[in-house]
Amino acid sequence: MLLSIGYSACHWCHVMAHESFEDPAVAEVMNALFVNIKVDREERPDVDFIYMSALHALGEQGGWPLTMFLTPDREPFWGGTYFPKTARYGRPGFVDLLRRISAVYRDEPDSIGRNVTALKSRLVAQPPVASSQPTAEELIQIASRAAALFDPVQGGIKGAPKFPNAPILSMLWRAGARAPALREPVLVTLRQMARGGIHDHLGGGFARYSVDERWLVPHFEKMLYDNAQLLELYALAAQATGESIYAEAAVGIVSWLNREMIVDDGFASSLDADSEGEEGRYYVWRPEELEAVLARDEAALFAFAYDISEEGNFEGRSIPNRLRDRSVSESDSARLKDIVSRLLVARQARTPPMRDDKVLADWNGLMIAALARAGAILGQESWIALARRGYRFVRESLTREGLLAHSWRGHVGIWPAFALDHAAMALAALALAETEPGRYLDDARRDLDRLGARYADPASGVLSMNADDGDALIVRPAPTHDDAVPNANGVYLEALIRYAAMAQDDSARTRADALLSALGDPMRTQAMAHASLWSALDLRLNGAQVIVAGADADGLLQAARVVPYPNRILVQLETAERLPDSHPARAMIETSLSGARAFVCVGERCSLPLADPAEIATRIAGMR
Repeated sequence: MLLSIGYSACHWCHVMAHESFEDPAVAEVMNALFVNIKVDREERPDVDFIYMSALHALGEQGGWPLTMFLTPDREPFWGGTYFPKTARYGRPGFVDLLRRISAVYRDEPDSIGRNVTALKSRLVAQPPVASSQPTAEELIQIASRAAALFDPVQGGIKGAPKFPNAPILSMLWRAGARAPALREPVLVTLRQMARGGIHDHLGGGFARYSVDERWLVPHFEKMLYDNAQLLELYALAAQATGESIYAEAAVGIVSWLNREMIVDDGFASSLDADSEGEEGRYYVWRPEELEAVLARDEAALFAFAYDISEEGNFEGRSIPNRLRDRSVSESDSARLKDIVSRLLVARQARTPPMRDDKVLADWNGLMIAALARAGAILGQESWIALARRGYRFVRESLTREGLLAHSWRGHVGIWPAFALDHAAMALAALALAETEPGRYLDDARRDLDRLGARYADPASGVLSMNADDGDALIVRPAPTHDDAVPNANGVYLEALIRYAAMAQDDSARTRADALLSALGDPMRTQAMAHASLWSALDLRLNGAQVIVAGADADGLLQAARVVPYPNRILVQLETAERLPDSHPARAMIETSLSGARAFVCVGERCSLPLADPAEIATRIAGMR
């Protein structure tokens, strides 16, 4: 069998498809020698994980398209990534490779068998060994180690290519609440990304990564999951610093989402890197193209500010960027905003990149949570409304007989959901529950309960990607490390911890503690790969519950919502009855409540009743 795994916005996947799969002569060889299977990695992340792990076990770096050769029992024995139609780039030609693999499979069965055995042994996950839950001191140590990996000038992890690495940035930001210096790498990274070509300065949003160390030249595809995670980070940076560069980046992400990514009321997965047969063609400019839209002085101003030149900075054209940080007057800054708007309109007349319009529950869950959280702390009610519409769409369109789907496109869903789908949608429900108390908690509970019952290992609580009644694969994958998205276990942990506080459910807290202990060893030995777990640990150890009780509490609730969300959990009560007898705030609510009051609780300590909304943020800071 020949298995090709790719995704809709993948440039080299398109190249291999056009060069080889669509060529009748190549297809004839493929069909004569192999059963050929093509898989969308976004629809089947479990299949992608298994065979990408096999490729790594062969000593290859990996990437897409992923090209794997399998036995009829779906067992991998050899593979690679992109192969050109004819030999070049130091790679064999695809047709020659097909014939060589077919001959080895036919003539050397013992060699194939040895490869299969070796690879399968590497694919079988070892069950986690119970250890101790990591400590607050370890969290700061790990975050300090992570910060040392960052380029102090350009931001991002040193070297090229540069990826946003949002889970690591989020971990650093959270740890920075107690060690403020840890936030500096995050701020530098976000600032340089916002200035760079990875940022779409006309239309908003960010590309997947930069091929250079300055964030100048992106791989132009735009992914929903990147922009969801970056929206949260830019909103936090904007609130913390008051600097417009961060707020404008956050606003741009939502503008892009509204303009280009809405599918019914859900969110599409990605935009391609290519248009008109060229990578990045939609986004780049020549000076004469500016002058076709703008007056000469306007074109000159934009070219000066955004680095547009005759020689270009990307294959003879220019990617708009602000890395040169050329200062302009206040009046010219106002003119540039109008110029950017007009250039965006002109750009929309070009042939756009293809949009992958499938709606994925996990990526939508991440974006819904980001919109709700960023909207609350930046006072953007329209973002919260957009989150609610997206949430309703996923719950209605991607649900059948009570079961969540992973993917939906053209009114056709793909069931069942994966672990990250349920975890991300639980987190989305909890984020919305803080904006509209009394709703969404039951949805979060159902997602968390299904994860515990059908995805979690009974002994350790560690999640597998697939439910126990999912497709039978050669192994049942249960990764714990982050990828471009946070791992399902990290998202699950955060959701359990938040739900435990919001619903006053001690069993959810117990499940979270058991999982943190089970994953203590991989968190310590592969710390950077488990950033989402460290962030969840931070919430467990340092999270502040803001309990708002009593009627007419709108002012207190609003003040609590604008406290940065990473370590704040909002709990609204009418009376103290929902709190267990042992909760330190219960007696104070019962004895002192006259009008609305707020209580800030960290660990086993609670503040005295607060009536002034302005005191909430100050009290949280003082109790950490």
